[in-house]
Amino acid sequence: MKKTLFNQRSAIVFKHFNRKGYSLFAALGKEVLIGVLSVSTLTYAKADGIATKPAGELSDSLSFGEQRLDEVQITGSRAPLTARQSAKIVEVISRDEIRRAEAQTISDVLKLATGVDVRQRGGFGVQTDISINGGTFDQITILLNGMPLTSPQTGHNAADLPVALDDIERIEILEGASARVFGSSAFNGAINIVTTSALEAGKRAGGHATVEGGSFDSFGGNAGAALRFADSGTMALSGGFVKSDGGTANADFIKRQGYYQGNFQSTMVSVNWQAGITSKDYGANTFYSARFPNQYEWTRRYLGSVKASVRPFALTKSGFNSLEIVPMIYAHRDLDHYQLTKGMTGAKAGENFHRTDVYGASLSATLNWIAGKTAVGADIAREQILSTAYGNLLDESKWKDIHGSDRQYDHKGKRTNTSLYLEHNIVMKAWTLSAGVMANKNTGLDGDYRFYPGVDISFHPDDHWKMYAGWNKALRVPTYTDLYTSNSAQQGNINLKPERNSTFKVGTRYRLNGFDALVSAFYSRGRNMIDWVYETEKSTKYEALNIGKLNNMGVNVEANFNFTTLLGIAHNAEQPVRLKVGYAYIHQKHETDRDIYRSLYALEYLRHKVVAELSHPIVSHLSASWALRYQQRMNGYHPYTKIDGRIQWTEAHWLLFVKADNITAHRYYDLGSVRQPGLWIMAGASVRL
Repeated sequence: MKKTLFNQRSAIVFKHFNRKGYSLFAALGKEVLIGVLSVSTLTYAKADGIATKPAGELSDSLSFGEQRLDEVQITGSRAPLTARQSAKIVEVISRDEIRRAEAQTISDVLKLATGVDVRQRGGFGVQTDISINGGTFDQITILLNGMPLTSPQTGHNAADLPVALDDIERIEILEGASARVFGSSAFNGAINIVTTSALEAGKRAGGHATVEGGSFDSFGGNAGAALRFADSGTMALSGGFVKSDGGTANADFIKRQGYYQGNFQSTMVSVNWQAGITSKDYGANTFYSARFPNQYEWTRRYLGSVKASVRPFALTKSGFNSLEIVPMIYAHRDLDHYQLTKGMTGAKAGENFHRTDVYGASLSATLNWIAGKTAVGADIAREQILSTAYGNLLDESKWKDIHGSDRQYDHKGKRTNTSLYLEHNIVMKAWTLSAGVMANKNTGLDGDYRFYPGVDISFHPDDHWKMYAGWNKALRVPTYTDLYTSNSAQQGNINLKPERNSTFKVGTRYRLNGFDALVSAFYSRGRNMIDWVYETEKSTKYEALNIGKLNNMGVNVEANFNFTTLLGIAHNAEQPVRLKVGYAYIHQKHETDRDIYRSLYALEYLRHKVVAELSHPIVSHLSASWALRYQQRMNGYHPYTKIDGRIQWTEAHWLLFVKADNITAHRYYDLGSVRQPGLWIMAGASVRL
């Protein structure tokens, strides 16, 4: 018998593609013709997030009006459009916002994004589950400078990024199903981390360093340097680490990362490359089951990409001088070592090893012509896992030794994901229509092509108002964790069907000099949704199941105030008074023909989320920033309010800071029974040469 359950439980060609770095979402001040993996989310950004000056030159003294957003060329789809023309609205967290925020990690910054749900296990983002608009952590794609970092093993480690906050130029967040722009992994949205480009860093040819320490035996730091070689090349290198006892039982950790990027450019060709490594070792107290408080895990990630931008007719006056061809190759390897009980080895003790490899290549082309702006492209990615538990059992002759262990990889899984893209944009004086389709084939399914269309439209009657609407479809293939996990606490399901999603979104933005407000609403229709559940009260294992239909409906409201600009306080331009407030509401409707007693992820959505950020001067050179976050999560969680603060002394080339996380020392839970630490105080210094 079918039953309905309502979850109520407690057109100038950009001659130098890389002038603003690897940001494939935003080309600032020039038009960038990009395609397949030139993943674009920056469509109608907040004024803070658009820089028409080189990185590092933009200061808070700039008002909203000084940045002339309507004239900036950005990439709101696979073909580039100006901010005025673009049919989407995307949240952009700028470098200045990141530096003002009371944040230790990228996940801390994302917690203050209105439509983003961050469920953190441990301090300093040791393991972070990130979702958008009521989805789950497996339903978004995270990118580093446009390179997709989706792991076929699990989304738990998607936020393992080799960069520190000092390396980041901006964070771009796109909400809703976005397969036609970002590929099949962008089931419910995408987040792109954009670093300060090697080109811009090389212009300064300097370095930076930060060191900090504080509560819970915490200590860490990072440093970076950039240099120019010849007249057309730059390189930048950074690295860092942090350690702590974590503030709660079995929560100690050490994190390390290193990052390198380079650039070469000429009139007709530019090349960008990047490489990075992350390393994490941490106590995983009750991470995956409250029955096992002494879990342990370490992860390693190695990544790299090379991207070229070829403009074959750049030196001619032909009608094809706006043609740009963009090839790209990328790869990342993820290693995961897990112990159900720390120090106990062997399969019977719940110890597992996994090695995931992803290799991808893409080719795209974009062209401006009389009928509009067209983008075409193709992407192919090979996903493979070697494991002691996930995938198909191998013949013993094909087992592979595991470095540092006497065990062997005896299981293997592999699949190939192929995508073809076509998009066209019609731009009129006050209207923009953007429509496209992705054709996708995954050998992990039946090998047939599936089509995921999308259409977005915007209307901007004047310089202040913009209205927009869109409809897009997406699909998500189950991860290897979903399919093959089998232990005393969890059971996967090899018969899982892929998830399907359609998202409808409408909204409007209003801008004035010093004021920016956004209101949006969405309706997401999910089918064959995957979750880990207890089917009955007597269940002893969470099982991966298709839980039926799951529709999310919600509203996001956000307003940004620059009171220094609004009130015309000229003498305070270097330390403006800024306030951001946001509210997100989600209602979920679940329909299923099977019993579900308890959900681990999909039904634990945020019903209410309130965020507020205030930054202001105290005296000359001394400023403060404050952050408040209120959350009410469904499925039995108690609502909580968390307050953070930061006081900072700023000079031209250095700064000193003290920051406090969870000022009220509130004991709260983001996920399961993983208790978050109390008051966490850090102090440090940063130098930039």
